[in-house]
Amino acid sequence: MGHLKLEILCLVVGSVVALLALNIDSALANTGSNADEEGGPVFVKEPPSKVDFSNSTGAEIPCQSRGTPQPEIIWLRGDGTAVGDVPGLRQVLASGALVFPPFRAEDYRQEVHSATYICLARNSIGTIHSRDVHVRAVVTQVYDTHGDQEYIIKGNSATIRCKIPSFIADYLDVVSWHDSDGNVYKLDNRGVFEDGKFVVLPSGELHIKDVRPEDGFKEYRCQTKHRLTGETRLSASAGKLVITDPQGSTAPRLSGDTQISGFARMGMKGSTFGLICPSQSFPPGIFKWYKFTDGSSRQPVQLDDRLKQLGGTLIIREAKVEDSGKYLCVVSNSVGEESVETVLTVTAPLAATVEPAVQTVDFGRPATFTCHYQGSPVKNITWMKNGKRLPQTEAVIRIDAVRREDRGMFQCFVRNDQDSAQSTAELKLGGRFDPPRLTFKFREEVLQPGPKVSLKCKATGNPSPEIVWELDSKKVTNADRVQVGQFVGENGEVVSHVNITNVHSNDGGVYRCTAISKVGSATHTGRLNIHGLPHVKSMDKAQVVAGSGMVKTCPVAGYPIDAVIWEKDNRVLPINRRQSVFPNGTLVIDNVQRNMDQGTYTCVARNAQGYTSRGNLEVQVMVPPKILPLLGFEDSVNEGHNVQLNCIISVGQPPIQITWSFHQNNGAQNSGKNQEGVNIVKLGPKSSVLMIDSVKAHHAGNYVCRASNDAGTDEYSTTLVVNVPPRWIVEPTDRAFAQGSDAKIECKSDGFPKPSVAWKKAAGDGPMDYRDLKGSAPGMRVEDGNLVISAIPKQAEGYYLCEANNGIGAGLSAVIYISVQAPPQFEIKFRNQTARKGEPAVLQCEAKGEKPIGILWSRDGKRLDPKPDPRYTIREEILSNGVLSDLSVKRSERTDSALFTCVATNAFGSDETSLNLIVQEPPEVPFGLKVLDKSGRSVQLQWSESFSGNSPITRFYIEYKMSKSDWNSGKDRVLVPGSQTMASVYNLRPATTYHLRLVAENEVGTSEASQSVTIITAEEAPSGPPTGIAVEPVDQHTLKVTWKPPLREEWNGDIMGYYVGYKLASSDKPYLFETVEFSREVGKEHHLMISNLKTYTEYSVVVQAFNRIGPGPMSKEVAQHTAEGKPDHAPQDISCTTLTSQSIRVSWTSPPLASANGVIKGYKVIFGPASSWYDEKTKEIKATPSSEIILHGLKKYTNYNMTILAYTNGGDGIPSTAVSCHTEQDVPGPPTAVKASVMSGDAILLSWQPPSQPNGVVTQYTVYQRTVEPKESEATSQKIPSFQTTYEISGLKRKERYEFWVTAHTAIGEGQPSKSATTSPSNKVPAKIASFAEKIVATHRDEVKLPCQAVGVPAPEIKWKVKGQMLTQSNRLRVLPDGSLLIKEVTRKDAGDYACKAENSNGHDTIMHTLVVQAPPQPPSISLAGATGTAITVRLKSPSDSAPLHGLTIHYKQDFGEWEATQIPPNMSEYTLEGLNCGTRYQIYATSYNSIGTGEASDILNTRTKGQKPGVPSAHKFIEVSQNSVTLHLSSWDDGGCPMLYFVVEYKARHQSDGWTMVSNSVKPSGNYVVLDLSPATWYQLRVTAHNNVGFTQAEFEFATLTLNGNQVGPARTNDNGRGLLLEVFPWLPEWVDYNMIVAGCAMIVIIVVGLAVICIAVSRRNRGPESFRLRDEGLYAQPDMRGMTLKREFRDELGYIAPPNRKLPPVPGSNYSTCDRHKKGMNHPTWNGRRPAAATGVPHTYEELANGGGGIYYDDHPPVPPHAHSDDSSLYSKPPNGVPGQDEEICPYATFHLLGFREEMDPSKGSNGLTLPHGSTTLPPPGHGHHRGGSQSAPRGSNTTRYGRGPVGSGVVSSVAGGGTVGPNGIINPPNHVFSPEYDDPANIEDEYGYNSPNRRGSLGRRSMGSMRTVPIPESPSPPPPPPRPSDSPNSTPSHSQMNQSNDSKESNELSEAECDRDPLIRNRNSVSGGAPGNMSTEEMRRLIENRNQNEAHSIPNGLTPYDTVNV
Repeated sequence: MGHLKLEILCLVVGSVVALLALNIDSALANTGSNADEEGGPVFVKEPPSKVDFSNSTGAEIPCQSRGTPQPEIIWLRGDGTAVGDVPGLRQVLASGALVFPPFRAEDYRQEVHSATYICLARNSIGTIHSRDVHVRAVVTQVYDTHGDQEYIIKGNSATIRCKIPSFIADYLDVVSWHDSDGNVYKLDNRGVFEDGKFVVLPSGELHIKDVRPEDGFKEYRCQTKHRLTGETRLSASAGKLVITDPQGSTAPRLSGDTQISGFARMGMKGSTFGLICPSQSFPPGIFKWYKFTDGSSRQPVQLDDRLKQLGGTLIIREAKVEDSGKYLCVVSNSVGEESVETVLTVTAPLAATVEPAVQTVDFGRPATFTCHYQGSPVKNITWMKNGKRLPQTEAVIRIDAVRREDRGMFQCFVRNDQDSAQSTAELKLGGRFDPPRLTFKFREEVLQPGPKVSLKCKATGNPSPEIVWELDSKKVTNADRVQVGQFVGENGEVVSHVNITNVHSNDGGVYRCTAISKVGSATHTGRLNIHGLPHVKSMDKAQVVAGSGMVKTCPVAGYPIDAVIWEKDNRVLPINRRQSVFPNGTLVIDNVQRNMDQGTYTCVARNAQGYTSRGNLEVQVMVPPKILPLLGFEDSVNEGHNVQLNCIISVGQPPIQITWSFHQNNGAQNSGKNQEGVNIVKLGPKSSVLMIDSVKAHHAGNYVCRASNDAGTDEYSTTLVVNVPPRWIVEPTDRAFAQGSDAKIECKSDGFPKPSVAWKKAAGDGPMDYRDLKGSAPGMRVEDGNLVISAIPKQAEGYYLCEANNGIGAGLSAVIYISVQAPPQFEIKFRNQTARKGEPAVLQCEAKGEKPIGILWSRDGKRLDPKPDPRYTIREEILSNGVLSDLSVKRSERTDSALFTCVATNAFGSDETSLNLIVQEPPEVPFGLKVLDKSGRSVQLQWSESFSGNSPITRFYIEYKMSKSDWNSGKDRVLVPGSQTMASVYNLRPATTYHLRLVAENEVGTSEASQSVTIITAEEAPSGPPTGIAVEPVDQHTLKVTWKPPLREEWNGDIMGYYVGYKLASSDKPYLFETVEFSREVGKEHHLMISNLKTYTEYSVVVQAFNRIGPGPMSKEVAQHTAEGKPDHAPQDISCTTLTSQSIRVSWTSPPLASANGVIKGYKVIFGPASSWYDEKTKEIKATPSSEIILHGLKKYTNYNMTILAYTNGGDGIPSTAVSCHTEQDVPGPPTAVKASVMSGDAILLSWQPPSQPNGVVTQYTVYQRTVEPKESEATSQKIPSFQTTYEISGLKRKERYEFWVTAHTAIGEGQPSKSATTSPSNKVPAKIASFAEKIVATHRDEVKLPCQAVGVPAPEIKWKVKGQMLTQSNRLRVLPDGSLLIKEVTRKDAGDYACKAENSNGHDTIMHTLVVQAPPQPPSISLAGATGTAITVRLKSPSDSAPLHGLTIHYKQDFGEWEATQIPPNMSEYTLEGLNCGTRYQIYATSYNSIGTGEASDILNTRTKGQKPGVPSAHKFIEVSQNSVTLHLSSWDDGGCPMLYFVVEYKARHQSDGWTMVSNSVKPSGNYVVLDLSPATWYQLRVTAHNNVGFTQAEFEFATLTLNGNQVGPARTNDNGRGLLLEVFPWLPEWVDYNMIVAGCAMIVIIVVGLAVICIAVSRRNRGPESFRLRDEGLYAQPDMRGMTLKREFRDELGYIAPPNRKLPPVPGSNYSTCDRHKKGMNHPTWNGRRPAAATGVPHTYEELANGGGGIYYDDHPPVPPHAHSDDSSLYSKPPNGVPGQDEEICPYATFHLLGFREEMDPSKGSNGLTLPHGSTTLPPPGHGHHRGGSQSAPRGSNTTRYGRGPVGSGVVSSVAGGGTVGPNGIINPPNHVFSPEYDDPANIEDEYGYNSPNRRGSLGRRSMGSMRTVPIPESPSPPPPPPRPSDSPNSTPSHSQMNQSNDSKESNELSEAECDRDPLIRNRNSVSGGAPGNMSTEEMRRLIENRNQNEAHSIPNGLTPYDTVNV
């Protein structure tokens, strides 16, 4: 029967196990199939982090979540225990909300109403926690606030505080102040009130500036407002000022609390803060604020609209996180200086987001969650999984290989002391994986011994599992009779079996097959029963650790078995409650104990026949050691004391090994016994003592006692702090320094804690009254304990005190005296001084040093007494640092040359300096300078030596300059030794006129310059390349080449232009050249834009200049790349790692090479606090060429955002997505403030505020207390949770005085202690507010609670004042039972001060809260700053607000367009909208937004971009004609500021009456456009329409194509008598005006005015002015009645030729210039040669042309007007001042010239109309030449070719002949009949190279020259050329051709020189028109042309050419 029961039990157990395995597999399968449908919990409405409420109102905290299945809501305490209902006090609703009903004050329970709660949501997927919810209930209490009484010196600024009881201070804000005169000073919405004199600070203080006596008669009351109840109260008592008159001068001294008022806690960003600097002094001090940067250096606070200084108070509006830091206020006056440091911490709300929110990962694949967080400060980051904390503390959590147990909910928590935030993410398992599943299991069997047995298991799974076999918990392995096998079947099943041959009874037992894979396991257990006797198999020894459990199954074989029992000590188990024995032979012992459970256990198996088998099990219970807390060390031990540390093992199994280790503070570790002076004594097997006889500094550290045995290890540690008093390392001593030297006095000490070294200076002359060094002397500072004085001044002398103190012992001090000594000193010991004879001389010596200083002068070693010689005068001047002595000599003589000595003496010594006075004279002017020889580039000179001036001539200077230069600035010099009188000048420029003169020099000075000589050099090709060649990339396809002309000395003539060549730098092909014309503007830089180039490709560029002779050398090759582009991609793989609390490492990889668009020069890392990431001012940029950077100097425990971009020369690339890193924690600062409020005779309420610098998450506080009176006691401490800031201390004694202080702890360690508070318990308990005044920031329309916790007996009455007025409660503002003020739906008007006053019969207390309300921003203002064609710049100004702006949005649209928007940073004051349409009207407005929302829009700005319609060009620039086509130069159109879009070109023949012929309606606006298929010699009308974005402009032109021979056609006849031309110029003239009379009248007026002016000038020059400017008769060679032209006598003498008197010289027709002038101006005019004998008939006359060797040379700054230039720019020709000849501009000898007015005397008839021919003859003039300048026409020149026309050959322009002349055969003109035939003598034949610049040159009178004509020589009697006519001589004179073409030639000039007319046409500019006299025209045709011109004036058309004027551009 027993066997049957056992079999049934085994079968049942096996079935249950199988069913459980099947159910588990089914559940797992179902879970996998439904995973996509399920979702983990996520909070829909998460509770807030802080809930304050009044006991009269209660509170409800919502908590809602979603998920599938629907999550369950559970509330937990901060320690993780579940929260239940507390009747009447706390209730958890079914909706998940936690409700705190209103309660009575006596029902207040701290564990309920002041605790931290957590909302937990869970479902089958996972569990999540909410942020920490800090709940604080405020019990309504009676309170009163009181005004403070302030003692103040008149003239200073006073600060009156509102005293608020501490118990209510957290909930009260001061909103206003009221004075006794009825004035109200109320905080505005920015948290500040200011009216000039009165300022209400954000913290509630009333600041009164410049206190006067009348201010003391007023009373001031503060009004507070309760944040929770909204109650406002006026202070119970008024504050007053007690004003005292100053009693003498006093140094500044700080008064009152020197901490920051109003934010002795951390405040939110966007708030307004006031930093006060309470100081009094007389005279009133000057306040300066500084902010510390980088920890040590300080910078002045930059004041603006946001940071404003009001007296000594610094107001910070819209505070930013970067405003946090340490501030220094320095107040100083004439007496002294004082300073105070304050610390400001600005916080930002925390927020967190985990990405990705849901992540599905296959098994074995990696998973990553990243926590992005914002806010400041961030103390720590923690992670939880399914409600359990993970060890990770980084922002990123990584799972290398996901397993099944990893699925669930992950949470990231971000915390600081006041706030916390969390975010959730879910990890789902993806892909297909199956845990092992047993598909076949062996069955339990009962067998007889002998046969073979096979047990088989099959399993499936993904991945394939492995099957392991066990028998009675021992692994089955292969043996003689046992074989284990395994294989994989066809269907993927794993098959495993155990085969046993010849089975024995001992083979029976419990078999287990286990299928194992990395995703799970499956097990099957069954028993194999083999008939036989019972047999208990051997059992191994079991070792169990005490306290754990033991499970052992008896390994029994045989069948059947009736019973299995366990025995111990012959007693059948169980014998106690911890023991259990199961029928299958399993023994279970819970909580194993060594003394009870260790021993031998026996398993007994018995069958029905009574046969038994026994087996023993040895159980050894091992006890691990346990160390009692170490005793012996105090908190700190002074050096030299004895200490002992006991380590006692309370429990543990021997043998126990006890060891000691010691960790020094520097990190070193060693065993305690190796320490010097440390003894370790072992007291028995379980005790050890560490003793230190005399503690030294090196003994400080952490001591660890470690105990270990076979069962385990335990250790305990404690820290030894050794206090070492200061001791001198370097003790300072008296020192003396020379004035101006750098002084350094060492003062170094050592000790623990490290002593602080301070220097002070005695205020007086004695060693007493030591004060801080501030303001003592400039350059004085303390560096590492050393006193350093840079350039020590005298005022630094005095007594100094160096103190070293660390709080241990009395400290060290040393008094020294620093003396500054300054003997007399001369900076210069000896110097020479020269003086000119007869001039005064002053000798000066300046001695520096201690006064008084005596000065003595001596001369050549003898004492100098000024009394005998009145020429000597001595004067002394006392300087601040010495004495200045002057020795004056009135008139220097040669005898004054002597050595003068100046000796200075004072009490510290003497010094002297010597001055050597030398009186000399300069040499006289050299004379006899003459030219011996000259060449093209050199000249040889000789001269005679002059008087040396009593000093040998050391050198001569040959000074030379170009004629156009000035002697002062344009001269060059050649140095010649003084012994030579002959030298040569080399390296002259060709084709240049030089003036040379000589200067002698000796040791004294230089002589005057000699008279100058003049030479001229010849022209050559340019000898140098252009200079200043620069190639710059304009864009990716364009290079800009800039250069300047070659050096002026390398021109060698007239530069005509440049060849610019370019090619690929890597190419061997020749250069591609472009031609650039020469710019005539002096100093102008030439440039050429080379376009259509490849992107970022290197090109080589050369530039070559050319002139008339040929091209010069090429410049050096300049290589340049086209511009780089910006990278298109951001850097990749960005990661950041936190190194320390102030450093982060950032690394990245480069963007793809293809996206670089150039060479990446480096990377820019843009980083800043995440809390203010929107503010560009808070971001910093660091550039680095590498792909990693370490950012230093960061803020502690702060979250930073970082983006990286790559940059090339083309600009910055795209920034990457921001990544975040958080700096590490550090130890916190001290709690900001501590209050000790008496509650009763034996209890005190201690309250404090958190540290202003937590530097991490505050984990707890430690409250210290000790008795200070009547007897000091040791301090005791109490640990307080971090969420609690109050602590009630009871059990105190009434007659004793206690001292309290608090420290804060972070994960790093304990911080600095707070200031201590002392008080004594008393039965008389006045009202006291335990709460602190706060600055509370609320969001618009939110609810806010102002705390005011008060204590007192009897219970104090609580009163609130809102902005100075008593609170009137309402539904929105009401006082809660705990005294707090509740305000609902906060508005901007609620911002201000709220005063809470607690008062009872024993006293009162007041605190002031400041409420700041943040709302959407005010609308910005927008105005126009500027506009261009495609952009508009607007100026923006945002009004200040309590909440900082996050940015602005600019909205804009064009008329009838859609609105567009762009966002800009908040600090941008100007923004440019680019890419706009040109000339288009736009509407623009702006909005601003902050964290609250978007504000209202600004006014709409209506404006437009710049741009006009296209402008019509002049015809000659636009049109270029040929025989069958016309070329249109489209670039000559003015685009009006907007890019051209296209052109429409149409034309028709002039006689055509029908419509226009369309050539193209889409001509591109670049380059030239050619109209083809035109008929030769035909007049056409051209109509061109130009389009741009603004509109279009249409213009019509008229032109004529050339004939087949290339000639132009004749003009069209018109009969409007010039009416069209005048209407073109004067469109406002009426129709009835006679235009002929207007022209005649105007011409007559001009003639009269010019004539009078000439007469006046001539008379004035003859009678007045300098001698050199007057006209003289001596040596005058002129025409009859000519005046004003003379030849200087000295010039004639130099030439060696004197012209005979009364010699008549022929005039130069048509010019005011002599032949010499024309040479100077580069005009290649022929000169009459009068020396050749008369020729026979048919031979040219003796007046023939002289060959011009210069070849068109010019000798001033400007080359002659080129053939293609038409501008009438007189600035191209130099003209001396006043237009008269100067010293260097003379009339050339033997020159021909003509004066204005000469024509009237020569030609009384005045009959010429433009072309002047010789008078008195109807035949042609003699062979020679005719000149033309201005509007005059010249006579024809003798030549073998005939030229006709206004321009160069080939111009195609037909010109008429004026003056009545006719055109004969072959183009020869017959002059009109005039009578005039004077006689002329032959002029002397001089060289052309002698030429001088004429100052009388004038500009042209006409508009365009008619050129010159040459005729076939005809023998005739000699007749001189006639003078030129003036174009205004006759009112009826016909205008010249150029004058008629005014409509499009308004700026053209006809000022063509003779050189241009005579120049070879092949070298003229390509833009000039060419043509000659038509060879196929008869004389009659020519005559008709002339008659047509005389009869009809030219017809002008708008914007076109003169009808007969054809242009080839």
